[in-house]
Amino acid sequence: MNRTQITNGIIGGLAGGLVFGIMMGMMGMLPMIGKMVGQPSAIVGFIVHMINSAVIGAAFGAVFGRYATKIKSGVGFGVAYGGIWWLLGPLTLMPLFMGMGLGVNWNLAAATMMLPSLLGHAIYGVVLGVVYGILGRKAEAGAEVSDTELSAAGE
Repeated sequence: MNRTQITNGIIGGLAGGLVFGIMMGMMGMLPMIGKMVGQPSAIVGFIVHMINSAVIGAAFGAVFGRYATKIKSGVGFGVAYGGIWWLLGPLTLMPLFMGMGLGVNWNLAAATMMLPSLLGHAIYGVVLGVVYGILGRKAEAGAEVSDTELSAAGE
């Protein structure tokens, strides 16, 4: 893990969060996100969502950064990561933050009702992975140029 991986994760997380946030806004879900911090407004919900997206993206870079260095691997890890956050977010942490208790959504009926959220988290993961993979490729290309320049300067 290094600073570049975390920074790229934040950037990818914000890009994925923007796409997912627009989807949530169109479905009227943002006030519920705001309610987690005591402010059931769409604007507050969007801000909370984007902060979460950046933090979750940073964690992606820290955990999967060395593996998701190309677009294809970024998408694969991103989709899986989005699925993990669907389990952690709406099925686990959100009910806790809203005072509903642990495990209230750990059943087939609740999970089925939240399938649109799973799709949103998967899309978040795809965007995160694509952006992360693109940034990783640019970083690799920059490192190759730097190594070449250093070799030429040393000769």
